[in-house]
Amino acid sequence: MSEKLTALSLFSGGGGMDIGVRQAGFTILANIENDPHCCNTLRAAIEREKCETRVFENDIRNIEAEGLMDDLALHPSQLDLLFGGPPCQPFSQIGKQLGLEDARGLLLFQMVRFAALFQPKAILIEQVKGLVNARDKGGRRGGVLKKLLDELASLEYEVRWQIINAADYGVPQLRKRLFIIAIKTSSSFSFCFPEPTHSPDGEDNLFFSLKPYVSAGDVIADLGAPAPKGVEREDSHVDVTPDGDRFRINGVPAGAYLAGQTHLPREQIKGLTKKDTTKFLRVSTVEPAKTLRCGEVFFHPTENRYLTPREYMRIHGYPDDYVLKGPIRGRSGRVRNLDQYRQIANSVPPPIAKLLAVQIAKIL
Repeated sequence: MSEKLTALSLFSGGGGMDIGVRQAGFTILANIENDPHCCNTLRAAIEREKCETRVFENDIRNIEAEGLMDDLALHPSQLDLLFGGPPCQPFSQIGKQLGLEDARGLLLFQMVRFAALFQPKAILIEQVKGLVNARDKGGRRGGVLKKLLDELASLEYEVRWQIINAADYGVPQLRKRLFIIAIKTSSSFSFCFPEPTHSPDGEDNLFFSLKPYVSAGDVIADLGAPAPKGVEREDSHVDVTPDGDRFRINGVPAGAYLAGQTHLPREQIKGLTKKDTTKFLRVSTVEPAKTLRCGEVFFHPTENRYLTPREYMRIHGYPDDYVLKGPIRGRSGRVRNLDQYRQIANSVPPPIAKLLAVQIAKIL
């Protein structure tokens, strides 16, 4: 086995967590991911990085953990880090919040199943902040999170959790997510979440100095004009905006959304209400973007077009040499599996994954 710290990636998606974990010095032994487009994205990254990571394209429920441990030539307690971001829709505040009544909600506990067998030295889990209040099958608010923490504790882990806003660490996006860190109780050290490095206006006092938030407009400013729809570009800097959406976003200022522009013609606003704050939304030139989501595609701060997947990647903190595979869909388009926008929106910003993985590596 390599002398490097080893890791196993579950629910790997488009690889956002993988990027940060690798940058923190871990060797990722395998990815488990069900979506074929995500798997192709992961394979492209592995080829580019010249890694020996294996990709298992399968539903995690079909993966026999003991067989996987044999395939990876591991024994219990040899793996350093088990990490993943299980599907969050059952706990999302913008969803139906069915929690454990949704079959996808039960996937969260696949992390426990693998932890019980692999007995990794550390575990990193990402979830939407709605998990904090998610009800268990008995209707108890917060019951799902408590069940998860209790099951990890029963496996002799010391568990810490915290809601992190990505913008507080230099990512140009207001994205709040729950992170759960579990360290084997045999460790001599406890995990401490890192202190923020950024704030809305920047702050200085005798004890610390915070930088101002990074704006979405700044990080995409040098990308230049995108290619038109139909042109293949490996960097995914392609404009797929339909003419109807160019018309509807016209006149909406940077950082604002169409439904709030009551001076615009009715045929432009159509059936939107003031509650539709993420539909036909331009990102700001001077502030971080709102949370990138799967349901809508945000618009460029000054041009009448969608942000491209490459611009999404900049806002999410992906490196410029990272390549996405799969289709690029329009805002109202539908594809069976995850398109490039949703691969990004579903993922953990790589700088946040690196930040936490570095802290874990220090303990290990």
